[in-house]
Amino acid sequence: MKTLKVAQIGCGKMSVYTMRYVEEKGGKIVCAFDCNPAVIGKDTSTITKTGKKGVKIEDIKNIEASLKKNKPDVAIITTMSLISDIYPLMEACAKCGVNAISTCEEAFFPANSNPTLTARLDKLAKANNCTLTGSGYQDTSWGSLISVLCGSTHNIKKIKGKSSYNVEDYGIALAQVHGSGLSLEEFDKQIASVDRISDKERKKLIDSGEYSPSYMWTVNGWLCEKLGLHVVSQTQKCVPQTYKKDLKSSTLNMTIKKGYATGMSAVVTTTTKEGIVIESECIGKVYGPDEFDQNEWTVEGEPTTTVVVNKPQTVEMTCASIVNRLPDVVAAPAGYVTTDRLADINYKLHI
Repeated sequence: MKTLKVAQIGCGKMSVYTMRYVEEKGGKIVCAFDCNPAVIGKDTSTITKTGKKGVKIEDIKNIEASLKKNKPDVAIITTMSLISDIYPLMEACAKCGVNAISTCEEAFFPANSNPTLTARLDKLAKANNCTLTGSGYQDTSWGSLISVLCGSTHNIKKIKGKSSYNVEDYGIALAQVHGSGLSLEEFDKQIASVDRISDKERKKLIDSGEYSPSYMWTVNGWLCEKLGLHVVSQTQKCVPQTYKKDLKSSTLNMTIKKGYATGMSAVVTTTTKEGIVIESECIGKVYGPDEFDQNEWTVEGEPTTTVVVNKPQTVEMTCASIVNRLPDVVAAPAGYVTTDRLADINYKLHI
């Protein structure tokens, strides 16, 4: 069996697991990149806390030259949450003909939030015979799990989901996107006010690539595509979350004052031509000592079914999903191919 050669782009919290999981499933990390001077030049084992691998973390500025030299089969991108942020990295992979998969939440189904960049990446990937996609926790827990649940339903009236996660587990970029640490006035101005717009104004932002979708925005689009539904309208509303006491955030390196935003709840509501409504909510915040991850979805109809996952290990599930998807990405057709077009995610003994 050929050893799968993998590039790791972004050597932060998520790469601790993705690199280890790759090696433990028979793959090989052949190059790794970051922009943090504190890790550049160090062996990847300093991140994974495993035996020395002989692969030094390179400056991300050198990514194209290194990809051409090391010729990985696929790259894992674990950096930012918006497709515009990771575009240069996906572009570099596509130019080099390297397949790429990202934990970037918008990358899961970017066509309904940034169609311009998605089309550009699709064209570039096809021209260089490689595949680009996004996966992670949403691929399993907000995507395939729900579509399978729908498969046991005769007719559906509504799909309702709610999921929460601790932004401390993911890094400063994600915490900031959720408004963690902002006063309620700052939150309203910087985050909530963005969605107090008309459908026409939202479409204009989406077409121009300037819209900032919440994580469930792309999930609802993915579910509609997977289930063969046709979207009539889609809106989102972001609400700040607070805690009863001051909370220390190691990620933000600050104490969030009582009454300030610890993060946010984002509710995305989608209506469809078929009459099925999808209402999904994601809550990302700095947790208090009594809070934990949850994932709950209900398919209302005949029959009505609810699935609840308490205390999911969201980070590990995200990274395991990415690594289990690697063979699917390598085998997929060229272009930007979202995972609704691939086989349902499953466990891989080897990659």
